[in-house]
Amino acid sequence: MGSSIPGSTGLRNGSADAKRKGVEAGAPNDETLVTAVLGGDDDSFTELVRRHKRKIFAMGARFARDDHQLDDICQEIFIRAYRNLRKFRGDAPFEHWLSRLAIRVCYDFLRKNRRAGNDLPLEPRDLVVQPKRVSEAKEILDFALARLSAEERLVITLIELEEKSMREVAELTGWSEANVKVRAFRARQALKKILESSHER
Repeated sequence: MGSSIPGSTGLRNGSADAKRKGVEAGAPNDETLVTAVLGGDDDSFTELVRRHKRKIFAMGARFARDDHQLDDICQEIFIRAYRNLRKFRGDAPFEHWLSRLAIRVCYDFLRKNRRAGNDLPLEPRDLVVQPKRVSEAKEILDFALARLSAEERLVITLIELEEKSMREVAELTGWSEANVKVRAFRARQALKKILESSHER
C-alpha cells in the first residue's frame, strides 16, 4: 500500500483547504465515509484526510524537528489509519480514534529518533540566558525536550503544550490516569533537571 494511499500525497499542499470547516452542510459524517472506504471508495478516504489533516499536522508539529520530519510523521499517521481502518468500531468518534492512532505514531517516532535528539548543535550555556526573544525561549525548550525520553516528551507535550487533562492523555495513550500522573511528575522533574543543569554550565 505504501505511500500511495488516497489523499496521502501532497498533505502539506492544500493547507488552505484544511482551514475551511471540516464538514460542509449535507456532507456525510466521518463514520459514513469510513464505511464507504471499507466498501472500496477511496475518494472517501481522501475526504477524511482533507477534514483532519490540519489537526494531524498541528499534533505532528509538536514532535518534528523540521518540515521533512513533519511530513514523514503525518504521512505515516494516514498510512496507518488507512491500513487499520477495519479496526475502527465506531464506539467513539472517528476523530478520537485517529487522534489515538496519531499519538502512537508520534510516540514510535520519538523512540526511533531519541538518539538523534542528543546531537542537536546547540550550546545550553548560550541559550539559557534571559531570553530576549520568544524564538530564543522556544530554542531552549526544544533543546530540553529533545533530551527527554520518548515517554517523558510525549506526556509533557500533551499536558503542558497541548494543555490536555490527565483523563484526555489517558484516553489517547491507553495508560491509566494514575500512570499518567506518575509519568507526568517524573517528566516534569526530568525537564527541570535538564534546564537547571544547562543553566549551571
